[in-house]
Amino acid sequence: MTVESDTHSGHPPDLMNKLVSFAKRRGFIFKSSEIYGGVGSVYDYGPLGIELKNRIQQLWWREMVYRHDNIVGIDAGILMNPEVWVASGHVGAFSDPLIECRSCHRRFRVEDVPVKTGGEAPRSGSAAPGGAAPDSAAPGGVAPDSAARGGAAPSDADGAGTLAKIPEEEEEESLSLARQCPVCGTRGQWTDPRNFNLMFKTFMGVVENEAATVYLRPETAQGIFVNFRNVQDSLRQKIPFGIAQVGKAFRNEITPGNFIFRTREFEQMELQFFVAPESADEWFERWKARRMRWVESLGIRPERLRFHEHGPNEVAHYCKCAYDIQYRFPFGWHEFEGIHNRTDYDLGRHQEHSGKKLEYFDQAANRRYVPYVIETSAGLSRTLLVALADAYDEEDLGGGKKRVVLRLSPALAPVQAAVFPLVKKDGMPEIAEKLASELRGSLNIVYDAAGSIGRRYRRQDEAGTPFCLTVDGQTLGDETVTVRDRDTLVQSRVPLRGAGAYLREAIAASAPGAD
Repeated sequence: MTVESDTHSGHPPDLMNKLVSFAKRRGFIFKSSEIYGGVGSVYDYGPLGIELKNRIQQLWWREMVYRHDNIVGIDAGILMNPEVWVASGHVGAFSDPLIECRSCHRRFRVEDVPVKTGGEAPRSGSAAPGGAAPDSAAPGGVAPDSAARGGAAPSDADGAGTLAKIPEEEEEESLSLARQCPVCGTRGQWTDPRNFNLMFKTFMGVVENEAATVYLRPETAQGIFVNFRNVQDSLRQKIPFGIAQVGKAFRNEITPGNFIFRTREFEQMELQFFVAPESADEWFERWKARRMRWVESLGIRPERLRFHEHGPNEVAHYCKCAYDIQYRFPFGWHEFEGIHNRTDYDLGRHQEHSGKKLEYFDQAANRRYVPYVIETSAGLSRTLLVALADAYDEEDLGGGKKRVVLRLSPALAPVQAAVFPLVKKDGMPEIAEKLASELRGSLNIVYDAAGSIGRRYRRQDEAGTPFCLTVDGQTLGDETVTVRDRDTLVQSRVPLRGAGAYLREAIAASAPGAD
């Protein structure tokens, strides 16, 4: 796992390492099957992590489906007919050119291995600068669909293809001598690039050697495309209309890293919006603007967000144009959502390969055409990492002490309110427990009576809880409670019976919306 910090990003120093520790300590994210040593770049979401993840997913679904009368959702299967991936091009071209260090035998994407110039080359087998751990990977972005790299040779049965042919052999040899292994520090000891397919294979059937090979889907989009006709016919949808889906995808990433930024098992939030070819450019601009507004409405700081347009060497072969929404992570600017004009490539390929018509008949214009697709594709785990990185804050309390505050929007907060008795006497715990019980169901509530009131406030600040309700002596007299705001530290009094309405109104006011 690679975690690096950019001191110019505006984040607290060494934020990524702090986030890894914080996420485990506070129950957001754990390394998968950690008691057995874990499994490379797969993570489990703990009690607070799954709440945050669900909040993001629910808000995305409300924005993309419930706010539109021409967008519906589906949940396609993870296992699909292998011909789907042949038609989409994943079987033949979903691969990366990799090089292997002859010293430590670790494999990397060619573009992820830095070219070092000047200075003395490290000895073979020496430690990498910064003391990189053996499971570290070189940092760097990754296109949403590795097929964008194009031109890759088909993989063979064990996942490794033929040696890539590099026309500029002399130039490549020179670069190879200058490349330094990010793990062991050895320079110039590299194999020639080879292509490795990124799809996970499994077998469907009783006996493995007689069973059909199937794949764990590397993206969720194809499940939407192959259901285009089913959705359009069953709900009598007229173009323009969209199909949304949230689901897991799997990629055998060779160089995963930066915590949950690039993992082998992840979730995508995707919309495929079907339009007439002549209106595709207009719809692309609409969705591009709308998606950025929604991200900003999550409470993410606008100065840490930007669009990145794919250049001629970045854009996928099936795209007319593509933009990424990038966030300035501590390890640099990287994308967590993409907006793409996929043209009629996907439906056209599946129509050709399956022999089934995937055209749309426009009655008003009396014409048939294969729709163009405007795609918005967001990584759920990457969006969660954006939320955590942007919300994490440290306040200097003096004397070497710091207050950690997770300044999540109330609409995203895993725990929406905490209820405390000021002291464990005079009937305060009973009133507080009753209040917490009444609030549960519509809100995620924590009851805490352990430790001083200051410590309890600090625990909830760190977990991102926006409001703390305290039952105190005044409550016994006038049936009001103290409400403390996490960010402003302002304390106000609200009626005991009106506490639920107060919280729901405050949370609703912070909920994102594009308009």
